[in-house]
This record gives sequence, structure tokens and C-alpha cells, in this order.
Amino acid sequence: MTSATDPHPHAETVSADRPPSAPPAAPPDRAPRWSLPVLLAILALAGVLYGWNLSGNNLNSFYSAAVYSGTQSWKAWFFGSLDAGNFLTVDKPPFALMIMGLSCRVLGFGTWQMMAPEIAAALGTIWILHTSVKRVFGHAAAAIAALVLALTPITVAINRDNNPDTILVLLMVGGAALALRAVRTDRLLPLIGSAVCFGLAFNTKMLQGYIALPAVFAVYVYASKLGWRKKAVNLGLAAVALAVSSFWWATAVSLVPAEDRPYIGGSTDGSAWNLIMGYNGLGRVLGGEGNGGGGGGGGGTFAGTAGIGRMFNEVLGGQISWLIPFAFLALVAGLLLCGRAPRTDLTRAALVLWGGWLVLHYLTFAMAEGTMHPYYTTALAPGIAALTGAGGVMLWRAFRGTDARWSWVLPAGLALTGLWAIVLLRRATGWNTWLWPTVGVLTVLSVVGLAVFRTAGSGTRLRLLGVSLAAAMVAALAGPTAYAASPAFSATSGGMGGMGGTNPTAGPSTGGGMGGPGGRGGRGGFDGDRMPGGTQQGGGQAGGEVPEGAEDGQMQPGGANGELPQGGGAPGGTNGQFPGGGTSGGPGGGGGAGGMGGSVDSALVSYLEKHQDGAKWLLAVSNSQSAGQLILSTHKPVISMWGFTGTDRAMTLTRLKELVKNGELHYIQLGGGGMGGNSGLNQEITSWVQKNGTAVKASDYGTSGSSSQSDQSNSTSTIYRLDPSDVG
Repeated sequence: MTSATDPHPHAETVSADRPPSAPPAAPPDRAPRWSLPVLLAILALAGVLYGWNLSGNNLNSFYSAAVYSGTQSWKAWFFGSLDAGNFLTVDKPPFALMIMGLSCRVLGFGTWQMMAPEIAAALGTIWILHTSVKRVFGHAAAAIAALVLALTPITVAINRDNNPDTILVLLMVGGAALALRAVRTDRLLPLIGSAVCFGLAFNTKMLQGYIALPAVFAVYVYASKLGWRKKAVNLGLAAVALAVSSFWWATAVSLVPAEDRPYIGGSTDGSAWNLIMGYNGLGRVLGGEGNGGGGGGGGGTFAGTAGIGRMFNEVLGGQISWLIPFAFLALVAGLLLCGRAPRTDLTRAALVLWGGWLVLHYLTFAMAEGTMHPYYTTALAPGIAALTGAGGVMLWRAFRGTDARWSWVLPAGLALTGLWAIVLLRRATGWNTWLWPTVGVLTVLSVVGLAVFRTAGSGTRLRLLGVSLAAAMVAALAGPTAYAASPAFSATSGGMGGMGGTNPTAGPSTGGGMGGPGGRGGRGGFDGDRMPGGTQQGGGQAGGEVPEGAEDGQMQPGGANGELPQGGGAPGGTNGQFPGGGTSGGPGGGGGAGGMGGSVDSALVSYLEKHQDGAKWLLAVSNSQSAGQLILSTHKPVISMWGFTGTDRAMTLTRLKELVKNGELHYIQLGGGGMGGNSGLNQEITSWVQKNGTAVKASDYGTSGSSSQSDQSNSTSTIYRLDPSDVG
């Protein structure tokens, strides 16, 4: 019987009905000596993978510019504005940017200053997952889960980048762990904490932060020992906490008059609520709302065609799928091993939570018709890791138990894992060709060893059984480890595959999807090995001064495989030369002002800075990638007229005239490219600017380049000067 003072009441309850083939884990309060050193070793390994050669990485200039702008303006910090002049925000809520912005305000703006909280969040996620798994399944399961999470290739790639997904995963894992604590302890505070974590996750990537919530809700409702009335009250309070922590930012934005706030990037009407329901909501799943797709498989642009097998395709397979088959097998087997355990059984509750996490994320990402980047799948990793550790240990105990029916399940799972690893490794033609045969040999030897030495009781046979198990683990993790090491240790500074700031991946080129490993970057199809603006990843100076603080160790904004405007161009054109400057490796860099194939003209940038004449914004350009890189190059506000995807209606002719009349903007870039979503606005603005503005000639800034030629019959871009007197 369980005593009233027992600190682990669920452990006793579970052992009463669990079949002898699956004995419970040892109580977590008696930690073996190896547990903490192993966890610290895993954290140290993860720290190296996430931080080694970080200054040679290509960070996302879109977010880098927003972080920098947030260090210059508290208003930009709160709204998540791309520019310190607060014309347009990024297309995500700003919670992750706020954290990075605070770090850079305290420590200064640079790669390490920006990435320190991201790496801390990644390590925190490993620690939280380890703790949560340990409390239910024991120390061995926790160590395996932590190691699998640390070595997941796409997780390593995204944890070396300034996208918000690292902080998103931390918050969701924290929410799941607190929910399990609420089930275990029947206390309200952990449940409220779980709700707050998921609410903050919403303010990191909106509806993606809610994907695991149904599993959390189901586990609490079913497994908590509280009465139904008390559970309903607690869930009501948690719902209030979830709503407040989710919608405080959108509510605050809506209370600010539209004329006093930046246009909310990604929305169709400049409001945060539209962004929630449209571009960052159902548009991601169903397509449309600036996400492409809409039933035509548009989400496949970056991650392969939508469908139930998407996680195993050539784009995503090597990033996330190594242990998915084993995780699903472990989930089903673990639930069966729970047998007729009581409703409040914590082991089953944990399996349902992490299994629900895996299933919900898998289906959402597999079937999404909207924008789908490979790095989104990092959210699958905690579920895979938890099930691999927990289910793997349960299968091991069942394998060693007296019920012969379970003797084949673990070896079969390990054999399947090894076979799938060989398939993935053989996709990488010419890359570490010795690895897949090694994995094959180790898998065969380990499976045979498990079968032969299963009934070993002591001595040499028992040691050989342990060696067989160790060989199986090495075979299972060799492939993902090799992939995971590539971003930090590959010959190219940015890593392999599609390792660029806007679409980071790990490992070799295998995919056929644009923007994925081996794919070509962005919808417009610029060279996947080149950064926007035409410089090579990790390249040297592209012209112009390196801003103060841009010496060694600074970020490389921009990157290959960016999510670029549809249709191959942007309003005002992105096909010609772009003002830019700095290096491709400093906070002032980025290899040019962005776009597809444009080159950098530092002389033009110097001219614009010299003749800014007190204007708030240095220049207005077509899209946020171009604007972001210019902001980092010049450390001055630059307007993005059409946002990240080129479909925002941030700039209208009325707004442009107002800015020019007030002397806040003098220069605007136009060109021959077009963008479907804003073609009407683009044409209206183009006609007015060409009629009233004065084209800047190449001779004005001392080069013979074509970037300022007034010939509009081709696709080159043109810079126009506009003054208050030009506004009729």
C-alpha cells in the first residue's frame, strides 16, 4: 500500500499492476553515481556542437536586423520592428527577439551576444527533458533522451542560428514537463506554469506553440487523481493564464493607434490578430495567406511535397527521421507494457504526453500545405528523444524479462533503426562512404549478440550482452551524430547542406526540395551556395566599411536558401545591383542588400549616407531581406515596403507621399521585377516615383555600374531621389 506521506505515490501504484516483463524504474531520488557526470558530459557535447565556430555561421539577417533595431529603439524592441524607424515588423511575435535584444543591449551587438541566450535555451531544453524523463522512467532513460535530443541534426543546425525555434522548443518542453509535474503532484502551480510556458511559446511562433497542447490537456484530464470538479476549476484557471500569456502582446499592439505603430509584417491589414489567424495560423497548414500552397502542395517548396511520408523524404529524412520508426514502436510497446495499470499511472501518462507530442507535430508538419522549412521539425525532436529513452528502457526490461513474446521486439526495433540509417546514409552520395557499412556491421552484430546472450545471468555472457547493447546504440546514433557535427566542423564555415541563416540544415546535400539540403535557395532560385547579394557563404569583404564592433566573432547575416519572394522578384525589383556594403561576416555585412543575384555597391551606400539630409530612413527597398542586410551594413533604418514574402501592404502611395513630404525619406529603390500580391500597389508607386523623382546616376557616386541607370526596359534596379517639393 502507498502511505500518505510517500513522495512517489504513483511509483507504488504502478508496480502493483505492471506485468513482470516490465518492472518499474528505480526511484529517481536514488541517483546512480554516473547520472550527473553523464548529463554534464552531454551538455558539454551539446555546447560544443551549438557554439563551435559560431562566428563563421550565417545567421538570419532578417532577425539580426530586428535584434539590432531593438537595441536602438525600445519601441522597435517591443513591436519586433525590422528597422529602428518602426516602419514594419518581422512576421513573428517578438518574444525571442526581445530576449536576444536584451542580451545585446547589455553585452553589445554581435554574434555571441545574440546567440548566448539561444544556446542557453538549447541546453536548458536538454536539462528539462532529462529531468522530466528521469522522474518517471529512471536515469538511464533520461540519459538516452538527453543524448538523442542533443544529437538530432536539425536541432543542432537551428540551435546555431538566431531563428526563434530554439526558444520555442524550450518553452514547449518546459510546459510539457510542468504538466507532468501537475499530474504527479496534483498541485495547481505547475499547471499554471505549464499554461504560461505555452502562452509564451505562442508569443514566439504563434499557433505552432500550441501544437502539443491537446496532448497536455488529455493527459491532465485523464491521469490526474483530482476529482472532476477540482480538475475543471484548475483547467479554467490554467486557461486564463494561457490566454493572458498568449494574447498580451497582440492586445497591447491593437490598443496602439495604427498611425503610431509599425505595420505588422505578414498581416494583410497591419494588425496582430490578422497575423495570428492568417499567415502564422491556418495559412501555414492550409496554404495561402502569403504561404503559397492552398491545396497545390505549395509547402513542398522547402521541405518536399506535403504527405504522410514527408518526414522520410530526401529533404527531411537526414534532418529528423533517424529514430522516428523506433520512437513509434517504443510508444506502442510501452503502452502495451503498461497493461491494466490504474488510470493515474504516471508511466502511461508520460508515454501518452510524449507520444501525443510526436504524433501531433508529425501530422501537422507532414500535411502542411503552407510554408514548411526543414528546421520546423526540430519541434519533433523532444518527443522522439523522450520516447527513445523511455520506451527503449521499457523494451530492454521486457527483453530481459520472463515473457518470451517480448524477446524479439527490441532487436527488431534496433534492426529497423540500423536499416533506415543505411538508407539515409546511402542518399548522401560520396559523403563518408565508410559510415553506412560500419552501421550495417554493428547492427547485425548487435542484434545477433542480443539474441544469443539474452538469457545471460552473469560473467562473460552478461558482459557480451552489454557490449551488444552498446554496439546497437552506436549504430543507431552514428548517422545523426555525423550529420549533427557537420555545421560546426565541416570545411565550409556555414556547415553543409543548406546551412544558411534563413534555412539552416545539417549534413550533406541530399534533397531535391528548394531550400533544403542540396536544394536551391528560395522561390526565385538564386544559387543555393551564395548569399543574397551574390557573395559566397562565409566569404570575405564585399565592399564598404565594417561597422564598429564588426571585427572577429561577429555574425554573418543572410544566408543561402532563404525564403524569398514568390515569383522571382519583388516590387521595385531585386534583380539588379543593390546598395550594400560591409562584409558577409559582420553585423554590418550580409553580402549585399539581398535579393537574387544582386551585387554590392559600397560607393552607392556611401552616397546615400552622405545625402541622407536628416531623413529618418536611408532608403526604401522592396523586401525585408534586402532591408535587413542594409540595416546591418549601415546601422541605419531602411524601409521594407512589402515585407518578407513580398505580399505585405505596408507601403501605399499615400504613405510614401507623406514620408517624402515630411522629409523622412528621400531615396527609394525601383526595378524591373514584379510581385503578384502587390502588383497594383507596385505599379502605382513605380509610376509616381518615376514621374516625380530624380534617378541617381552612376557618375554621381563615382562608379560605372548599372545599378542607377534610368533605362527601365530591363530588370536592373534604380535609385530615385525624392524631396518634399516633389509631392504635389
